[in-house]
Amino acid sequence: MSSVFTLANLLTILRLLLVPVFVMAVYYQYFGWALAIFVTAAITDGLDGFVARYFNQKTELGAILDPMADKLLLVTAFVILTLHGFTLTSPLPFWVTVAAISRDVFIVLGALVINVSTGFSNFRPSWPGKLNTFVEFFMIVLFLATNAFRWPEKYLFPAFIITFGMCVFSGIHYVFHVNRLMNEAPQAKD
Repeated sequence: MSSVFTLANLLTILRLLLVPVFVMAVYYQYFGWALAIFVTAAITDGLDGFVARYFNQKTELGAILDPMADKLLLVTAFVILTLHGFTLTSPLPFWVTVAAISRDVFIVLGALVINVSTGFSNFRPSWPGKLNTFVEFFMIVLFLATNAFRWPEKYLFPAFIITFGMCVFSGIHYVFHVNRLMNEAPQAKD
């Protein structure tokens, strides 16, 4: 068995495979199932990193697939839950979805431009970025639970505001974080 087929990588692949299943559950308005699928996928996000570190299963494939799986799951959830007619409640506000997706696009494009122009590739996540991912996962879970259990929608608005604020804050923080990483890089070589 190749080192590519580690338990950590299999958990990441499972998360990728759950994305279309999640979309089908939302499309057919099986929100209990959609919630269970999304929570399972979110748990695999935490588990794959833990397994990779604890059992020394870090691979180059995992380093690429893990953030890709996270972004695919979150972007897909934001997009489908923003569409009218797919939810029992009002859909996710467009401005929350735009903030979440724009943050990720700017970070990826910024990293690409920096990598191409300077060769720097040591992009590491920041604590606000990790917290932002948690906040986004939590907000989606709350939104799905509101649809599944018919909770009052009034509890969603504070979650939308917090998610939006966290997207903006973590995006701005990441600019300074990468600048610091780039300034430390030459010093590490000396």
